[in-house]
Amino acid sequence: PAEVSSIVVDEEKHSMDVVIEEENLAQAIGRGGQNVRLASELSGWEINLMTVEQSAEKNEQEFAKVRDLFVSKLDVDAEVADILVQEGFNTLEEVAYVPLEEMLEIESFDEATVNELRSRARNLLLTAAIANEEQVGHNIEDLLKIEGMDEDTARTLAGKGVGTQDAVADLDTEELVELTGMDGERANQLIMTARAPWFV
Repeated sequence: PAEVSSIVVDEEKHSMDVVIEEENLAQAIGRGGQNVRLASELSGWEINLMTVEQSAEKNEQEFAKVRDLFVSKLDVDAEVADILVQEGFNTLEEVAYVPLEEMLEIESFDEATVNELRSRARNLLLTAAIANEEQVGHNIEDLLKIEGMDEDTARTLAGKGVGTQDAVADLDTEELVELTGMDGERANQLIMTARAPWFV
């Protein structure tokens, strides 16, 4: 078997980046990709094989992306952003809600800096949540114009990006059932009602 240099697991995406020396890559992939495909099927995980160089390049890109996020959103300089990324912070949520003691362990930051970073991150998240809620509220109004639509279903759909009568009309029955958990007959009826303006 090919020798593995490292494995990076992404629980959220249910995938693994498996890093292998370039000379072992062909062996790991197998003829027509059969080895990596079999490993994916057996493990139930998406497996991405890459060389050490490809892994380093991907890490650099991800580092830069997160650094840029912190610089632009938290209004900090690149040095502060770099420290956050090096300490394992990848999202505004982590900066906002990681336990205070954990952030105070970062040698480069004093308590005032930590509190300011957490405050900025929380304010940004709150502002985004309010804006999202306003958008959902606006979308619900349009969805409630569909005869047979109730507020809970409208809120569920709007929260999942289906915010207009046309968007409902574009769904098929199976998609609407999956999005809302309603039965197929009701889903079909709502879709047909949403499509009614098409035939006027």
